[in-house]
Amino acid sequence: MTQRQFYDWQTLGGSGDVSALVMAMGKNEISWCMIGGLAVNHWAYEPMVTSDVVIATERLEEAIAAFKEAGSSENRFEWSVNLKGKSKVSIQISTEDFYKDFPPRSVPADVHGILMRVASLEDTLAGKIKAYSDSDRRPSKRQKDLADISRLLEAHPELKSLLPQNVFERLES
Repeated sequence: MTQRQFYDWQTLGGSGDVSALVMAMGKNEISWCMIGGLAVNHWAYEPMVTSDVVIATERLEEAIAAFKEAGSSENRFEWSVNLKGKSKVSIQISTEDFYKDFPPRSVPADVHGILMRVASLEDTLAGKIKAYSDSDRRPSKRQKDLADISRLLEAHPELKSLLPQNVFERLES
């Protein structure tokens, strides 16, 4: 079973929705990148399946229109716009200013057999630190963020110097 087939099995056809996202962004020449779990999957040793796809782009309304044209439905929230296609995958476009400079620094990547753009290694770590540091997030999400930080450090130990002291101490405990 290929990585893409496994991802499809876990997400009920999620690679189709992710591929439609990639094609829509390319067709409309919208600068974007994956952040969060899929970006971590690119930089870590071993990928994990996630059904949450989070992207950063400055051209929010154009991206939403492109996804809706590709068959997605839309829900708006304070910090994101969530789009749903045919699979279990939930595409979340972050509207936070924190991520606005990530797309120009992104890199091409093959994640789960899908060619896409992912946040740079340093930006991926910064995004995970930000998510973990948000005390309003559900505890289970914060634990996953901490595990993702750990996965990044296992593959790239040189990143330890970028960790805030409280995150470093939490990882060492």
